Amino acid sequence: MAVMLAGVPVQGNCAELSLQQAIETALAQNTALKVTRKGEDTAEAQLREAKGSNGLSVEVSDSLSTGKVKGQERNDSNSLNLSGSLPVYSGGKNQANIKSGEIGVDAARLTTEREQENLKLSVIKAYYDALEAKKNIAVDQESVDNYQAHLTNVQQLYSAGSKAKIDVLRSSVELSNARQTLIKAQNSYEVNLANLRNLLNMDREEPLTLTTDFSYEQFGVDMTDAIQYAYRSRKDLQVDDYTVKQKELSIKAARAGYLPSVSLSMGVGQSDDLHPSHESSHNWSAGLGVNWNIFDSGVTKAQVDEAETALEVARLNLRKDQETVDLELRTAYYNMREAELRFNSTSEAVHQAEEDYYIAREKYRAGEGLMLDIIDAQLALSTAKLNHISAQYDYARYKAEVENAMGMALTESEQQAAATVAEGPELVLAGAETETEKASASEVSAAATATKSAAIEDEAGTALSDTAEQVADDLAADEVK
Repeated sequence: MAVMLAGVPVQGNCAELSLQQAIETALAQNTALKVTRKGEDTAEAQLREAKGSNGLSVEVSDSLSTGKVKGQERNDSNSLNLSGSLPVYSGGKNQANIKSGEIGVDAARLTTEREQENLKLSVIKAYYDALEAKKNIAVDQESVDNYQAHLTNVQQLYSAGSKAKIDVLRSSVELSNARQTLIKAQNSYEVNLANLRNLLNMDREEPLTLTTDFSYEQFGVDMTDAIQYAYRSRKDLQVDDYTVKQKELSIKAARAGYLPSVSLSMGVGQSDDLHPSHESSHNWSAGLGVNWNIFDSGVTKAQVDEAETALEVARLNLRKDQETVDLELRTAYYNMREAELRFNSTSEAVHQAEEDYYIAREKYRAGEGLMLDIIDAQLALSTAKLNHISAQYDYARYKAEVENAMGMALTESEQQAAATVAEGPELVLAGAETETEKASASEVSAAATATKSAAIEDEAGTALSDTAEQVADDLAADEVK
């Protein structure tokens, strides 16, 4: 029961999940990543289409006809033809389209890799969000316990006549507020776990135990070096550069409209008279055709202008994205350093706040302190601990953002996980091997959550009810006097 009230998942049937396991699971199972990967198939199909347009084309046709002229017999005939054509010269249009298709395949691959890097960042953030929320629960639970103990002490002192009833009321209100904060923290933890399960595309009801905690690792790369690294390594910037090259090829393809096209054609055929005669004839043909549109009312010129404008837009987009990368990296880098400073300074503040709370509590018990001293000390203690927790995980998240903004590639194990795309709807993690065990784990978790909420509500209701009755009795006694 104590474990349930503390908001800690039951360990017996929980799946243990490290940060690295979470990243690799998401890379293998995330649905959005699978959608992005389909872009590679589309690009490959477009490349095959471009190559096919420059290859041999064969057509076959067959026609059966019948006719009758007045005064003559009906005439039935059949004609079968096989023809083929091969582009010899297209003014460079077909070659430009093929080259653009090859670039498109590389761009689609880079887009998938960048999406994998972004997914890794999302998993890291979700994982640390859940860990931070869990630690916040512990701090808020400690605040509730401290306020409860203080309320008990105040009630005893009030019963002995050494404290005023306003102290009881204020202590009760602070306890109620602390419980509200605890309930919100518990809900935030569940929401963060749900977000993590969604990224991993796993069973949404499966309890999880996160095993990787915060570990401080200094980031030793200078910001200027990090920005230069990003310009070289960001996959989306490389995609922008590929887009510029594709637009240059589009201009070449559009200018092909000014030039003639040459194609080689050949064909064979057979004609049969079915009625009234039964004669057959065969034919074959071969030729070299030239087609040159010498006047198209400015259509080709408009296509060239459109392609040139698209090239300028692509170049501007590349420059804009470079500026965005620079800003993203600088922002994440500054935030990381700020969180690092907060992390180093808040550790001492926690120890000072704990000592301050102890002194205030003991002075109040001795009858020398004030209620406000207790409240201020407890608030300072909770704030110091929450600030320390926030600084830890802010540093971890911003460090991950910096690495993502730099375009750092996946590790070898992560690349292997991304290459093994799971087709199933979920991945069964260790600790919940069977459907029965998973169902049991879900029931236990739901029961724990319900028991925890009920206990908090009952405790809050009992405390407030006792306080209300006591205040009513005091007011009645004052009126009699």
